[in-house]
This record gives sequence, structure tokens and C-alpha cells, in this order.
Amino acid sequence: MQANAGLVAGSHKRNELVRIRHDSDGGQPKPQKNLNGQICQICGDTVGLTESGDIFVACNECAFPVCRPCYEYERRDGNQSCPQCKTRYKRHKGSPRVDGDEEEEDVDDLENEFNYPQGNNKARRHWQGDDNDLSSSARHDSQLPVPLLTNGQQVSGEIPSVTDNLSVRSTSGPLGPGDKHVHSLPYIDPRQPVPVRIVDPSKDLNAYGLGNVDWKERVEGWKLKHEKNIMQMNNRYGGEGKSGGEIERTGSNGEELQMADDARQPMSRVVPISSAHLTPYRVVIILRLIILGFFLQYRCSHPVNDAYPLWLVSVICEVWFALSWLLDQFPKWFPVERETYLDRLALRYDRDGEPSQLAPIDVFVSTVDPLKEPPLITANTVLSILAVEYPVDKVSCYVSDDGSAMLTFESLSETAEFARKWVPFCKKHSIEPRAPEFYFAQKIDYLKDKIQPSFVKERRAMKREYEEFKVRINALVAKAQKMPEEGWTMQDGTPWPGNNPRDHPGMIQVFLGHSGGLDTDGNELPRLVYVSREKRPGFQHHKKAGAMNALIRVSAVLTNGAYLLNVDCDHYFNNSKALKEAMCFMMDPAYGKKTCYVQFPQRFDGIDLHDRYANRNIVFFDINLKGLDGIQGPVYVGTGCCFNRQALYGYDPVLTEADLEPNIIIKSCCGSRKKGRNSNKKYIDKKRAIKRTESTVPIFNVEDMDEGVEGYDEEKSLLMSQKSLEKRFGQSSVFISATFMEMGGIPPTTNPATLLKEAIHVISCGYEDKTEWGKEIGWIYGSVTEDILTGFKMHARGWISIYCMPPRPAFKGSAPINLSDRLNQVLRWALGSIEILLSRHCPIWYGYNGKLKLLERLAYINTIVYPLTSIPLIAYCVLPAVCLLTGKFIIPEISNYASIWFILLFISIAATGILELRWSGVSIEDWWRNEQFWVIGGTSAHLFAVFQGLLKVLAGIDTNFTVTSKASDEDGDFAELYIFKWTALLIPPTTVLIVNLVGIVSGVSSAINSGYQSWGPLFGKLFFALWVIVHLYPFLKGLLGRQNRTPTIVIVWSILLASIFSLLWVRIDPFTTDDKLDSIRGQCGIDC
Repeated sequence: MQANAGLVAGSHKRNELVRIRHDSDGGQPKPQKNLNGQICQICGDTVGLTESGDIFVACNECAFPVCRPCYEYERRDGNQSCPQCKTRYKRHKGSPRVDGDEEEEDVDDLENEFNYPQGNNKARRHWQGDDNDLSSSARHDSQLPVPLLTNGQQVSGEIPSVTDNLSVRSTSGPLGPGDKHVHSLPYIDPRQPVPVRIVDPSKDLNAYGLGNVDWKERVEGWKLKHEKNIMQMNNRYGGEGKSGGEIERTGSNGEELQMADDARQPMSRVVPISSAHLTPYRVVIILRLIILGFFLQYRCSHPVNDAYPLWLVSVICEVWFALSWLLDQFPKWFPVERETYLDRLALRYDRDGEPSQLAPIDVFVSTVDPLKEPPLITANTVLSILAVEYPVDKVSCYVSDDGSAMLTFESLSETAEFARKWVPFCKKHSIEPRAPEFYFAQKIDYLKDKIQPSFVKERRAMKREYEEFKVRINALVAKAQKMPEEGWTMQDGTPWPGNNPRDHPGMIQVFLGHSGGLDTDGNELPRLVYVSREKRPGFQHHKKAGAMNALIRVSAVLTNGAYLLNVDCDHYFNNSKALKEAMCFMMDPAYGKKTCYVQFPQRFDGIDLHDRYANRNIVFFDINLKGLDGIQGPVYVGTGCCFNRQALYGYDPVLTEADLEPNIIIKSCCGSRKKGRNSNKKYIDKKRAIKRTESTVPIFNVEDMDEGVEGYDEEKSLLMSQKSLEKRFGQSSVFISATFMEMGGIPPTTNPATLLKEAIHVISCGYEDKTEWGKEIGWIYGSVTEDILTGFKMHARGWISIYCMPPRPAFKGSAPINLSDRLNQVLRWALGSIEILLSRHCPIWYGYNGKLKLLERLAYINTIVYPLTSIPLIAYCVLPAVCLLTGKFIIPEISNYASIWFILLFISIAATGILELRWSGVSIEDWWRNEQFWVIGGTSAHLFAVFQGLLKVLAGIDTNFTVTSKASDEDGDFAELYIFKWTALLIPPTTVLIVNLVGIVSGVSSAINSGYQSWGPLFGKLFFALWVIVHLYPFLKGLLGRQNRTPTIVIVWSILLASIFSLLWVRIDPFTTDDKLDSIRGQCGIDC
């Protein structure tokens, strides 16, 4: 599918495929060049065709790409078997017979069966000068180098070594460059039988350089070069080669070896937190745990008899708070930091003057409602993606429009045109950030570090171009405010297919790509694809998770990048090297194949100076996630995350024996068994082969692919049938074939017309029916917070995740600074946690297969149970007011010994917070805002989420998904902060505030009337009441707003609830005994 192919809309079930606004000749897709240009995985030449025009396939078992000369050479002088599956080659028609061939009664080929013709130079092919040894021993012995995947060239910065010829990286295909020799596994339609291949045997191997003197000289030269490199490496590190004499590192060869040494260094490293910071922190945690135990023992053993209900409620709340603290604290036991080395990544995979070996990446941008998610914000995000510092042929941007809005489509078309000017400007002057709205809004010296005289002139011109672009987008937005009665119409008069957002076909439009769309300097631009999945009544579409799964499939069909990165439409690339930062971990040989995703922290623009409602969430991103990074990795937070596509497909990671050891729970229950080394390995292999995971994921995994040749005989019996694959992945043979390609890339022989039809097919609304999508594959369904569930499933399979915090934040976004919007956002998160808590994927009972570490499990449990804390929290916040109104207290008169535990508890809480801020670098203001909003959210959004979640799961009453408003601040600095929006979430915290204020007034009045002896007990009650009010102070400021006015409805409801509660309390009066009531009634009144 080409960039100028127009909008394609269709429905698979209705057998519809319509192309709109198509400008090419005849309306037919142009055939791709070199459709039959498969590459031989041994010599790097094209495989070629048979006499009948079919592609030559040497092995009918696995179709490993091998050309005819290599096939003949392998049968005559090699081990006569396929290099990949080790199956013996069968004789094709036209090939001479060799020892061991089966008798063929129905084949008449006597003229070629026993004859090797000589001297035919008709199909001469040239081999690379530095290619590897292709002798039988080289292909059979894993200790010798095997053929490389880059036409015989070494990977950048690497000394020639064993290369996994099953790890294929390709970007060629209908959306990629057709003239680049980038290898790919062959595409095979599983529904078609394997055709019989007929070849012309009249070719001489000597004509191709095999077996002649020139070829032998090349092999010997390569061996000498390899031995020289090994000797120099040994000399450098003082190895055995040092005794043979020192070889000086001079000339270009020495410089190349030095660069090779640098490239072999790790591309990242773990920076442990200083022990001077961590050791006191851990000691205080243990001391706090001990003090907490003594405190709870005292509270439980010393009830308050005259206020027993209040005492009981307070003790229950305190026990729950203690458990919540344990779940939150211990996952932060091993905090780490990381740093990356982009120069080493470049030396290894992206050296100047050589083809880039970086993996292809598909970037997903999700949007729903262009009125709540302004198109200008989405456009800035897309522009920042198109301008990233990454090879343009390796980047593809997919924009998911789940609202099928023509406004989004038209604004994306304008964005594609503006990108032709914006992208070369960014790369020429290396500007940051590369989102124009935020670049031009920076209040910094933009001339710093700029040395080109033309920069000022070009910047002014670009700013003018961007302002004109903004005007065009604003005009589209103004036009879209009211939909015509007949629906939207496109520029050519065609009705917009998505006029009904709940009933429309799937739509795909490629705006930019290698087949069209160059920038103003004539350079290629990354792909930009618009996708709107099909929606029909009666189908469950699963909101954002369903849209992301549709993007997984359509991207696998069109580009199939090895890695995926998803961002929300308001999260732009603040760091143009963010993709390379992620690749430092994903492409690392040590742990890249067991890393499911790299999570970046969220950073925000447009937050008020004091961050009134803790929108930055600094404590979570800079403390909690750093702690998890030292265990099994951070949780997935929904945006700014780079995924391994294989992990999303449900494959298991490549784990070492140490990774497969049982966790502490299994060890403590079953004990540790000491077995021999061989028996342990046999047990692990058997366990991996029979039961990959607890869930029903594919039996094969990434490690099986890597074992490839050696493990094929014992693993091929476990491969699923085509019917089982379709039941798991859906009925798309193109997509199923793409799932087996670990390093991405699509088959170069794919027909563009078939590709287009498959792309529409995989985004159809019924594609996921009776498959594992949303259950074991892709984004997991069952919660509005699909991010937590998806990350948890990956960690339960044994994957690890990485937390990457580059010095310059990778992404920045917008956050709702308005109180009501912020509470609705927190409500959605908490509701998702309750849904997971009541599902089968609850971390409390799911995934006990030994692959999820204990502290990681505690972190996930804390992530889903935290909304339940709202019930004891709101009870604890009301207790001070009750104590002030009744004159009772939850704590009895304590002795000096008991008071020590209270003092030590407060000191330990303060010490823990201070030491935590010390090693994390978080400011005390951010920590205090987080504490305040914990109370605000706990008394409002979390409480509503608990009841809504129970209604949804138990009664089936669904709640609407509210898209967080991302409107820009056009009315002044932080004008949105002071706007009041009515929501029922405001009632509980307002009631708590009024009750405590009434309690303080009542308590002080009672103390004044009772004399000085009542002031002592009053201070303890006032302390707790003021603690509640101070924590709710930002909420109180949000109610008052800029004009210091609170809406009447909030005041009425809050006073009404407070009055009812007070009157009911006075009427019941549970703490007054009958004897006291009788004495009160017997006293003389005014008429006595």
C-alpha cells in the first residue's frame, strides 16, 4: 500500500473494499518491484526462479531460502541437509543423484540424474569478498562462523562471530524500499500446498567461485584476518596470545579494532544507589516495622471501654493502614538507576557509512474524541515522532482514530504536508523538543549552541509556517463543531465512511512512506498511517485496549516492526533520541530477549507552579518505579512504553537457568533440591517444552526460535497446527506468518493487493471472535486500566521490564489541572484496579508458577487494592470530629512507657520519608503534595470506584469511560485550574471538611465552658482534626476557586449531610449510659 493510494475503507464480513480519492492510474495497485527477489541466506544472492517461473525452494519442510548453486554444493560436498531444520535435501528435477537419495519411480529425469555439467556461465553470481566459510564443517560445527545476514558483511563494530541466521530484520516490502537487500524469512501462505520446484541443472559451481582457487584464497584470507583479530584481542586483555608477541595497534586496522572493542561493551549499566543512602533507609524500615508491631499490640490490648465502637473502628483502620504500608514499602527495597551509552549503540548497529542495523519500530498514537483531544495537540505529537533521530526507513507512525472523526483525518493530512518542512528543519539544526507548539513556546535562549548563520532566518520562516498551519487546523476545528444533517463529505464529494462512529467500515490511509512523500530537501520521511478500525452494533470493541490490538495487527501486516512504542495523543517526544534510548536495552545481547518493555517516566507541561493536585505524580515515578526496577521491572503505565512485539504475542522470554529457579514461596513450601547439573538442565528443558506458562500461550517461544537448527527435531512435534494458530491469532495467514519473525520485517514477496485486503481484514470488528486476543495476546481486556493487566501478564510469564530515565525527559504530556477533571481521572484508574481485583487475573491468586518475584507480586497487589483503603480512610477522617462532638477519645489515658511507642512511631514515619527523599532526589514539596492528594483521592474518587466496581462486576451495571480532557490553556496561565465543574465526587470530602470544622468549634466551646482541666484531652482531638483539614486544604482551595466562591449546591449538600449526621448522633447518643440518662432527667429544671 503506497502513500498516494488514497483512503481505503472496507469490511471483511461484508466483502467490501473501497478506495477513495485514489489518484494512481486505473485504480489498481502498482506491482512491487522484485517480488520474487528472495535472498539466499548463505551467499547473499537472489534465490532465483525455476524454469516454470516459481521461486526455487531447496527444502520443502521449512522453505529456508537457499539458491540453486548453494543447494547443489551442499548436496555434492556438504552434509546434504538443510542448514535450518537439518532435514535431508530431496533431489529436485534437474539435480544429479547423490548417495542416499530415495528411489523415484514416477520421475523421468535420466539426462540430469547422474550428470554434473561443467562450464555453464549463463547464471554466474558473484560472492562477497569477505564472506564466511561455507564448507560442510562450517555449516555443521557451531564453533565456526556461520553465514551472516548482511550479504557477508560484519555487523557494525563486531569482530566476526557466530551469527544467528534465524534472527531476521527487514523493512522491505510494499511500504519499504524495494531495492535494498535486507533479508527476511520467506512468506508462506499456510493455506496453499507446497508447490513442486523444477530447476535447470546446467550450471557449474566453479563458475560461481565455489571450489576454485580464487574461492579458496578468499577463505584462507578470511581465516588469517580472523586469527589476527583474536591475537590482538588476547594481547589487549593479557590472554594466552600475549606470549606470541605484542601486535601494535597502528593504522586503520588498529582503530577499527578499538571501535570494535567499544562496540562490544554493554550499551547500558545499572547505577546502584549509594549504600550510604540505602543502608540507613533499610534500617529505619526494619525499626519502623518493629515499632509498628508494638504499637498495634498496645492498641489491641488496651480498649477504651466508654468509647468501644470508636476504639474498634480506629484499631481496624490502623491495622489496614499498616498492611497498606507494608505493600507499598517493601517493593522499594532494591531501588536502582540506569544509564545508557548511545555512542556504543551507534558503533554496534548504526555506524556512519554502513547500512543501519537498528531494529524497525512501530509507534502507536491513540485518540478518540477530537473535541476533548484537540487535533493540534495530536498533530504536535505526530510531528515529534516523524522528526526523531532514527533511520527513517525503520520508523512507522500509526494513528488510531477510534472515533472515526473526519476532523482527525483532515488534520492528519495537513500534518503530513507540514511535516515535509518541519522535519528537515529539526534535523538540520538539531532542535529540541521537536513538537513545534512547545518548541516555539520555550522561554529560553534559542540561539544557544547554534552556529549556522541561516538559523535565525529559517527559524522565523518556520514559525510563520507553523502559525499558518495552526490557522488551518483551527479552521477545521471550527468547521467540525456542528455536523451537517447529511453527514460529512470529503473534498471530492464522497461521503465520509465514518459518519456514524458506532457503525462504519475499517479505514486505512498511508499519508507518508517510502513510495511517496519526500521532505523539502528530497529526503524520505517515516511512514504515517491513519487507521480507524471497523465498528458495528452488537460487537464488543473493548475501548482503548481493542484499538491498540487492532494497531498491533495492522502494523504487523504493513510494516511488522520488531518493537512497538505507544504514546497518548498528548504525549510528544521531548527527546528526539528516545527510541535509541529504548534500543540500548531492547537490543542488548545480555538481557534484550527477556525484556518485555522499556517504560519511560511521565513528565508534564502546563502544571501550576505548586502542583496543587499532585499531577506530576513524582513520588510514583521517581520512587516506586525505581524500586521496582531493581526487582523485575516497573509496571506498565499506559503511555511512553516501548514493547517487544514477541511479548505481546504471548511468547515466553529467553530465560537462563538462574531465571527459572523457583521463587521464595516455592522454595519455602517445597524446599530446595540439590540435583546434578545435567539433571537440572533436563528438568528445565522438560518443563519448558511441556508447560511454558500457566496460561495457554503458544507452546513455541523465542528461545525455541533461537535454538532453531539444533533443537528442531525435538521441538517440531510441539509446533501447533495451522488451525490452532488461527484459533489463537485469528484467520489471517499474513499476520500469522509475521508472528514468527522475531526481528520484524514483512516478506518481500507479499502482493500489495493482498496486503491491503489483509490490513482491512485484521481490523474488522469480528476478527477477534473465538481467539486469544485480549485474553493471552496483546492488550488484555477486562479493565479500563488495561495497562496494569497487560504488564502483569507479561511479568507472570517471566519477562522483565526496564525503567529508563534519560537526563532529558523522553516524553512530555498534558495533565488535567482542574479539580473535577483530576478526580475523574483518578476515579477511572481506581475503578480499573477494582475490576482487576475482582477478576481471575488478580495478583493475589493468579500466576503462581515461580516466574513472578515475590516483591513484584506485592507491588501489583498494592496497585489493585489501594482503592479499598478509602473506606478506613474516610472513617478515620471522621473520627476526630466524632470525638470532639462527644467528648470521647479513641486512645485511653496512656502511661509514660506507652507514650514512648507513640513518639517512636511518629519519629520512624518522619525518618522513613526523609531518607526516601534523600536517595530518590524528590523534593519535600512534591512528597507533601502526594500525601495531601492521597487523602483527597481516598475520600472521593477511590470511594466511588469501590462501589462502582462492585456494581459493575456483581450486578453488571457498566460505567461510562470518560476521556480526560486535554484542552489547551487559551484563557491565560492556569485558567483551567480555577474553573469549577460540578461532580458528585466533591460531596464526600466537602462533608468531611465541614464535619471536622464543626467538631473543632464544638470541642473548643465545650473546653471553654468546662474549665482549664478539659484543655489537656482536647489537644489530642484537635491534632487529629487539624491533620485532616491540612490534608484537605488543596481541595478546599479548589472549591473556593479564584473568586473565593463555592457553588451553592456543594454547600447545601455538605451542610445537609453534616446536619443529618450530627442530629442523628445526638438522637442516638451511643456513649451515654442509662444511669446517666436517668440522673439527667431527675435534675431540677427552671420550673423546680
